[in-house]
Formats: sequence, structure tokens, C-alpha cells
Amino acid sequence: MPLPLPLAHVESFESGPLGCMCSIIADLHAKTAIVVDPGGDAEYINERLTALGCTLVQVIHTHTHFDHVGATPELQSAHKCICAIHEADRFLYDLLPVQAAMFGMGTPARAEMDGSLVDGRPVAVGAHELDVMHVPGHTPGSVAFFLPAGGPKGEPIVFAGDTLFQGSVGRTDLWGGDTNALLTSVKKRLFTLPDNAIVVPGHGPLTSIGVEKRTNPFVRS
Repeated sequence: MPLPLPLAHVESFESGPLGCMCSIIADLHAKTAIVVDPGGDAEYINERLTALGCTLVQVIHTHTHFDHVGATPELQSAHKCICAIHEADRFLYDLLPVQAAMFGMGTPARAEMDGSLVDGRPVAVGAHELDVMHVPGHTPGSVAFFLPAGGPKGEPIVFAGDTLFQGSVGRTDLWGGDTNALLTSVKKRLFTLPDNAIVVPGHGPLTSIGVEKRTNPFVRS
């Protein structure tokens, strides 16, 4: 009988000027890692990768609002890694200077973005795979990443970006936002995940699918 696969290493922390939730997902046996939504603080992210002894192989994004991509150019320059988005959000990345100006920020540096995030096409990190779920609404190319086991007790985890928060959902008044599409994404996609799945939102405290199904006033199932 094969030995059970060790759990993926997952750590999430606030990054960047708007407190975007950035996550590192690593296979500590293979010594490889991916980063989700590096909103800023590239130096800290690099410190954590060094402490884990892992090579960064890919940076993936739940969407391309400026506060979720702030450290991407620095990470790509330092690690020569692939940086991936859903192709439907490329127009939004092209608007990065406009986005930043709207929030009183300077013109940000750009990375080379690969439009390889596709619904149903997993992203691998060592022996682990994250399922890619297209969840349009907050932006046309918003995605969530589902890791079947990675919580402290082996719970599943979904990295939901700005689609679902504790007690709330993402805004839809920016470029390409669509309220009906967002609510459908939450109810028909995210709420089909296990109730014990930990939700890592784009901002704010962690929650779970079960809690949000029962209590979220915007998307009662």
C-alpha cells in the first residue's frame, strides 16, 4: 500500500497597501512553491520562501486588480518564474496604471502574464494540485483555487480572492463587474465545495464554506 501523501504546506498573510491576502503553497518534500496573489511585500515573501527552502515555480492570481499583483514583477524578476492569470482579465491588467491612479497610487511595474489559468485545468506544485475554478463576477476572469487537503487538520482549502469574504461578497462596480454572475459563481461553484473547506478570501479573516452557506446575508444557499 502506498504511503499517504504529506499535506501541502500553506501559509497566508496580508500583503501590500490594501492588505491583500497572499498565500504560499509548498511541497516541502519537492522543495517547490507557488504564490497566490502577491499584493506587495516581495521582500517578506522571499524571506518566507528562503526559510522554507523552496524554489518559487509559479505565481498565480485570482484576478488582476492592482492590489493583488503588486509584488508580481519583483518575484518574476528574482525567480524567473511563470506568472499566470485567466485570459479574461488581461484587459484589466492592461489598465493597471488607470487602476492605480484611481486609488492614488503611482504607476506600478508590470510582469509578463501568462493567460494559462483555465477552468478545470489544475495547477501543480510538486505532488499537489490546485483545481482552477472560473468564478466570474468580481472581474470577468476571477478564479478560485481549490486544494483538497492543506488545512491544519487536512481540511480542504479554497483561495477565493475577492469573490467571497466572511459575511460578504466582492464588489461589482469596477471594470467588468457583474453582480448576477458573482452570485451565481458563489452559489453554483464555491458552495458546491465541502462545508469544512477553509476559505482564504482576498481580504479579511478566514472563514469556511459551511459558515458562509448558513450565515452570509448576500448568498444564502
